[in-house]
Amino acid sequence: MIQTLKYTGFLQALVKLGFKLGKRSWWLTAVLWLVAIAPARAELDLRVSIERDVPAVQIGSNTASVLKDGSGRVLGQLPQGTSLIATPDTAGLKINDWQLSAVWLEPQNGGFVYVDNPNDNTRGRYYRGRVLVVPTSSGLTAVNYVDLEEYLYSVVGSEMPASWHLEALKAQAVAARTYALYQRQTSGNTVFDLGNTTRWQAYGGAEKEASSTIAAVRATRGQVLTYNGQLINAVYHSSSGGHTENSEDVWVSPLPYLRGVPDYDQAAPVFQWTETFTAEQMRQRITGVGNILRFELVQASPNQRLRRVRVVGDSGSRELTGDQMRQALNLRSTLFTIQPQAGQVASAQGAAAPLSFQVTGRGFGHGIGMSQYGAFGMASQGSSYRDIVTHYYRGAILSRIRVQ
Repeated sequence: MIQTLKYTGFLQALVKLGFKLGKRSWWLTAVLWLVAIAPARAELDLRVSIERDVPAVQIGSNTASVLKDGSGRVLGQLPQGTSLIATPDTAGLKINDWQLSAVWLEPQNGGFVYVDNPNDNTRGRYYRGRVLVVPTSSGLTAVNYVDLEEYLYSVVGSEMPASWHLEALKAQAVAARTYALYQRQTSGNTVFDLGNTTRWQAYGGAEKEASSTIAAVRATRGQVLTYNGQLINAVYHSSSGGHTENSEDVWVSPLPYLRGVPDYDQAAPVFQWTETFTAEQMRQRITGVGNILRFELVQASPNQRLRRVRVVGDSGSRELTGDQMRQALNLRSTLFTIQPQAGQVASAQGAAAPLSFQVTGRGFGHGIGMSQYGAFGMASQGSSYRDIVTHYYRGAILSRIRVQ
C-alpha cells in the first residue's frame, strides 16, 4: 500500500524542495495530492548539468527551436537540424553574433535538444526539455531543464538494463526519483541540481530510454520513499556481494533506513571477482613505501568490507582507507582481501618482497542501500517493486506526490 506523508513533515519537505503552495485547496487521502500554482510542470523541472566548465558548448535540436537570451527575450528561430556553438566571452558568452550573459534553446513541437562539447572526442546526445548555457568559473556549463518524470525515462535505462524484469525497473524508478529530489534539496547549487554521471546518477539522454523504462516510470509516477515524513537519501549500487552495509560502517553517519540486509545478487557477474598485480604494479600504484611486503588489516565492517589497511614496504609503511585502496587499484568494491603469491624478489634493503599479489573480492559499489542486481534477483523470484524498495530501505514508506 502506498501510504501518506504526515502533514507537518511533508510541509517541511515541500519548503526544502522549493515547491510553492498557492491558495488552492489540498488534501490527504490514501495518496497525497498537491495542488500547486500553475504552471505545475515548472515546479517539477530538474536542472541537470550536461557539460560543466568546458571551453565551448554546441546546442541544437531535431526540430525547429527558439533561441532566447538569459531574460527570456526571443533572439530568433533555429531551423531543424541546425546547431550553434557558444564560447566564453567578456560579457559572458558569445553565440553567433550575440554577446550574452546566458542563452536558452527551446525545441518546438516535442523535439529533443542536442548538447555537445565540440572540443572532446565524445559525441553529443539528445535530451528532453530545454537547455540553458551559462558562463561558470572555468568556461561554460550547459544545464538541461527537464521534467522529473521524463528525466527518469533515461536514468532508469542508464542505470539498469532495459531488458530486466519490470518490477526491478520500477524499483529503480522509485529509488532514482527519491534520490534526485533528495539531492535537489540538499546538494543543488545556483546553477544545477544534479550532474549526469554516476557521481550523481547516470543520465544518458534520449538514447537510453526504452518502452520498458518509460513504462516503469509511468507505473510509479510521483512515488518516493520517505522516513518520518522526509525524503530519504535513496542511494544504490550494483551488487553488494551477498549482504548490504549499515551506512555508518562504510561512511560516517548512521541512517535508520540504510541498514545492512541480506542481498539477492548471487547471479551478478560481479558477485565474486579476482585481480592480480605484479610487485611493480603495486609499487607504482601505492607509492611511498618501496617494494610492498604485505598488507595488514586495521579496520573492517562487520561484513568484512575494508575500512583501513596498513601497507608495509621495505622502505616504510602507510595507512590507507578502503576507498583509497579501491581507487589506487581500480577495484570494483572495498569488499576484498589481498594475498601474496608464490615467489619473491629481493629488494635493495635486503627484504624479500612477493612477486605478485592476488586480490579476491565481491560486489560492485559502496554496498549501501538498494543493490541493483539484488533487485533483479528479487524480481526474478516474484517480488514486487514495493517488496524490493522496502527490503533495501528499512522502515521507509512508499509515498506519492502528484502535481495537478
